[in-house]
Amino acid sequence: MSTETVPAHLDPARKHDFVFLFDVRDGNPNGDPDAGGMPRTDLETGQGLVTDVAIKRKIRNTIALLCHGQEGYDIYVEAGVSLNSQHERAYEALNLDADKKQRRLSEPQAQKWMCRHFFDVRMFGAVMTTGKKPAGRVQGPLQLTFSRSIGTVLPQQHGITRITQTREEDVEKGESTEMGTKHTLHYGLFRGHGHFSAPLGGRTGVTATDLEMFWRAMTLMFEHDRASTRGEMALRGLYVFSHDDAFGKAPAHELLERVEVTGLDEDAPVRSFDGYKVQIHDEHLPQGVTLTRIVG
Repeated sequence: MSTETVPAHLDPARKHDFVFLFDVRDGNPNGDPDAGGMPRTDLETGQGLVTDVAIKRKIRNTIALLCHGQEGYDIYVEAGVSLNSQHERAYEALNLDADKKQRRLSEPQAQKWMCRHFFDVRMFGAVMTTGKKPAGRVQGPLQLTFSRSIGTVLPQQHGITRITQTREEDVEKGESTEMGTKHTLHYGLFRGHGHFSAPLGGRTGVTATDLEMFWRAMTLMFEHDRASTRGEMALRGLYVFSHDDAFGKAPAHELLERVEVTGLDEDAPVRSFDGYKVQIHDEHLPQGVTLTRIVG
């Protein structure tokens, strides 16, 4: 892809700041293990929260589906695979010396190999300092914030039953049902922010194709992450502000504030996306800034 024909939001030589909106209906967007799996909330405001880690997990899983078998699109943080074994792949591929005296020379080479072969290392960064064959630390060019709901949410706990038992001894006692729980929100619209640093992307080797796959993964990340408590989650908006240089032409917060989301009726509980109004104030953008509406 010629740099002259690369759309603004796909250009890794530009700084990008973006807003994404997604909603959940009768589901749990991000359970809190410290609260028995209940949806995460801000205890002071009652707003729902979804961690950046949860969104990155969905993106990683989607990239693994989209780019299965393609060189350069392996996933470093992968279920069932130890991180140290991923580092070892670099040492074996490059025939590097893992002796402590040689690590000063081996680690930088291993780090470059990891950036070339693992999409999430190249985009999100990684701390690869563990094990006998470390690959150093990579500061990722693309970072996400926690997502926060527009307004308050009300977590619910639902009792459920099943007609079989886990343990044989309970069946022998004649017990026929077993209790469980599910946690949901009736509805929540969440807003998150993201930022891409071109200088850091240059260090890790991010390409226009990488950005294209990232945006595509974001648009599909809920479509292939269905579960009994995540059955109705959808991306409702993805708005990318691209600067015409690597360091930016305007403060990120001023650009992101141009995406305004408000409730239409503050006195009634919201149960659908139609209960909100999304306004994009794209008039008089700062010179050198382009807005791309990928979704919404």
